[in-house]
Amino acid sequence: MAPPRVVLITGASSGIGQACAGHLADRGWQVFGTSRSEAPDASGVTMVRMDVDDEASVNQCVAEVSERAGRIDALVNNAGYSLTGSIEDTSIAEAKAQFETNFFGALRVCRAVLPIMRAQKRGHIVNISSLAGVFGLPFGGHYSASKFALEGMSEALRYETRRFGIHVALVEPGDYRTAITTTRRVAAAAITNDVYRERFAEVSRKQEHEEQNGATPEPIARLVERILNDPKPKLRYPIGKPSQTMVVPLRRWLTQRAFDWLAFRLMGE
Repeated sequence: MAPPRVVLITGASSGIGQACAGHLADRGWQVFGTSRSEAPDASGVTMVRMDVDDEASVNQCVAEVSERAGRIDALVNNAGYSLTGSIEDTSIAEAKAQFETNFFGALRVCRAVLPIMRAQKRGHIVNISSLAGVFGLPFGGHYSASKFALEGMSEALRYETRRFGIHVALVEPGDYRTAITTTRRVAAAAITNDVYRERFAEVSRKQEHEEQNGATPEPIARLVERILNDPKPKLRYPIGKPSQTMVVPLRRWLTQRAFDWLAFRLMGE
C-alpha cells in the first residue's frame, strides 16, 4: 500500500485552513497544520508552529515537516488576515504589515517548499486568495492589494514550475463564516477620521452581515481536495454565492465604464 500523501497547510488553527486540514485528514492525507502560536493536534492533523512573517520560523517548520514525513506533496497557503479602512486612513506601517503576512508570508512558504517539490519532481501549491483579489474592495483596498499581488505571483510561479511537475492554483472565496470577522484589523485613523467614517461603518456592517450569514468553509475544503487530486488543475477557482462570484465573468466581459456603473449601484453610490 502506498503511503499517504503529505500536505502542509498554513493558518490551520481556524476557518478555511482548519476546514481543509480536517477534510484532507478524513480523506487519508498526512496533514501538518501550522499556526502562529502553539496549538494542540486535532484528529488526524499534526500542528506545528510557524510564523509566516518570520523567515527562520518558516524554514524551520518546513524542514521539520520534510524530515518527519520524508516529503511534502502539497502546500495550502491560507495564513492571513483582513485589514480595513480607507486608503487615506491606512498608514504605510499598517499597509506593510498586511503585505508582510498575506503576500510575503505566502511567498516565504512557497520558496521554502519549492526545492523539496523540485527534487520530488511533483507537487501542488494552492494559494488561498479571495474575490477581493479580483475586485478592489472599498475600505479593504490594502487587503485587496495583497491578494492581487498573491494572484500575480502565483500565475508567474505556475509558469516557472510547470516543467518540474509542480502545479500552482488559486482559490478565490467570497464571504464565508470564519474567524476573519472577529480577527479583522481596523486602520487606527479610520476610527477617528470623520471624512469616511459614516460610509466606512455602513460598508463594514454589510460585510460583517454577509460573512456571519455565509456558509461555513467546508465547500472550500472540498474544492481544495479536488484541486490536489487534479493532475492538471486550472489557475483560478472562484467559490461563493453566485451574487459574489459573478464579479469574475463581469470583469472579463464588461467594459470598465459598464463595470463601474454596475459596481457603484450595487454599493449604493
